[in-house]
Amino acid sequence: METKEIHISDYHYDLPDERIAKFPEPQRDHSKLLIYNKGKVGEDVFWHLPQYLPKGGLMVMNNTKVIQARLHFRKSDAYGQPTGALIEIFLLEPFVPADYEQMFQQTSRCQWLCLVGNQKKWKEGPLFRKLEIRNETIDIRATRLGEHGTSQLIDFEWSVTPSSSSNGEESGVKGVSFAEILDAMGELPIPPYLNRETQESDKTTYQTVYSKIKGSVAAPTAGLHFTQRVLDDVDARGIEREELTLHVGAGTFKPVKSETIGEHAMHTEYIAVRRHTVERLLAHQCEAIAVGTTSVRTLESLYYMGLKLENDPTLSAEALHVCQWEPYEHVASITPQKALQNLLAWYDRNGESVLHSSTQIIIAPGYDYKIVKMLITNFHQPQSTLLLLVSAFVHGDWRKIYDYALAHDFRFLSYGDSSLLIP
Repeated sequence: METKEIHISDYHYDLPDERIAKFPEPQRDHSKLLIYNKGKVGEDVFWHLPQYLPKGGLMVMNNTKVIQARLHFRKSDAYGQPTGALIEIFLLEPFVPADYEQMFQQTSRCQWLCLVGNQKKWKEGPLFRKLEIRNETIDIRATRLGEHGTSQLIDFEWSVTPSSSSNGEESGVKGVSFAEILDAMGELPIPPYLNRETQESDKTTYQTVYSKIKGSVAAPTAGLHFTQRVLDDVDARGIEREELTLHVGAGTFKPVKSETIGEHAMHTEYIAVRRHTVERLLAHQCEAIAVGTTSVRTLESLYYMGLKLENDPTLSAEALHVCQWEPYEHVASITPQKALQNLLAWYDRNGESVLHSSTQIIIAPGYDYKIVKMLITNFHQPQSTLLLLVSAFVHGDWRKIYDYALAHDFRFLSYGDSSLLIP
């Protein structure tokens, strides 16, 4: 069967609500660890993970950081008092400026593609809200500019309230950044299937201990189990660690609603990969231990970017975007080594140390993995593209893994337990 003809109903399993972990284990590395090794299934605890990894290997982790992407406003009455309907604006991706790092440094205005909750109540006019930042009052205005695909384009503008500066002196807070705006008014977006409100503890537990680069609206959850103790043990075994960045979008929760996956549109995700990471991959014979499906999609996308460069070395970073079906429509005519060498030449030719691009890759049965040789991942939703990715990795043996997990009290989804998969 061709990959596009796969029926998503073949990837269903019964997941009782009580098996979905609503909160993480009190100690991250005390979660259970399922070990799938060439068809054999067993279990351990996560802090023992390093002993199952090959000495001298290369572990690749996604260092993205979840932003407080849920913003709440209230419609104002005729007197400017916030007494109307509650409107939620959910940030999806930056629009102006489009670069994440530049976006969070903006000090007066920016535009985002967003989802809008209770949209019917927001028919016209801007929304306003006041914030207290550094003992000053900040006025923020949100204006809806119109539809942009399936999203809404929202313009945000903010400034210091004039009366909040004493004696008519100019306030020193005019440089307040959008990152500070989010920290002051945003809410961390925990997954919808947890069916609960975000709690203060989620600000810590829903971030990996190595998160650095702001931009995700969902955590790369395979990394949530790592503690400094586990990372130290990884280092002690001579396993090299590299980080890359893939900003996880809300599309990661998008269900497959079509009968076959050929009709499912994958979401685009933005990646940043350092030249040094590509060098280390080459030094390790292009073989990686991937922490999470986001790392998988980034690493495997690198091969297809290198394949593009084989045909046209002059491509821009934007043109290296990997489309959904590229891996199935183009013959993998070069080795992973040659693909990564092409990327190194791209860095040098463009004078870049970091590649900023994007991927829409879908990894499903029929896909031939090029770089990822081991995968650390959580347990995913039924009929999801992430379950398809796992099935492709273990050559269709996913039911053995999930049947074992269900029968042995493993906890599922974002705050659930972990697995190490060795095909």
